[in-house]
Amino acid sequence: MTTQTNTLDLQIACDDQHDLPALDDVQLWVDTALAHYQKDSELTVRIVELEESQQLNREYRDKDKPTNVLSFPFEVPEGIEMNLLGDLVVCAAVVEQEAREQSKTLHAHWAHMIIHGCLHLLGYDHIREEDADEMEALEVKLLASLTIDNPYITD
Repeated sequence: MTTQTNTLDLQIACDDQHDLPALDDVQLWVDTALAHYQKDSELTVRIVELEESQQLNREYRDKDKPTNVLSFPFEVPEGIEMNLLGDLVVCAAVVEQEAREQSKTLHAHWAHMIIHGCLHLLGYDHIREEDADEMEALEVKLLASLTIDNPYITD
């Protein structure tokens, strides 16, 4: 049996780096999200400041505000073999703020955002309710495998 290899390029584009996840944690979350993908893959996770997140969210989603995670799947041209899955852009300040507001540990919320973004790269989305239910159920299952509580249960 061959093992799947996920090559991660972690880019830190933040001045304040004291509460950011370690490379090993991000790799674990990526590997967990992609465990059933059946292909070796390469992806970039870029951790950014509010300004970059807002600019990208405005440019690509027509939403003029920063957001927690943006996913940019790579579309491989026909006839070309590449393992590039895409890019995730995660805004550290938004993730930290959401963790506080939702009374979650920062570690658990980072794990959720990385897994959530990876699932988007695999084609999952949450526009329609039934798709959201499927994606959320998978997120809960993957996070549970890491002993992280269901992020959708609120007190």
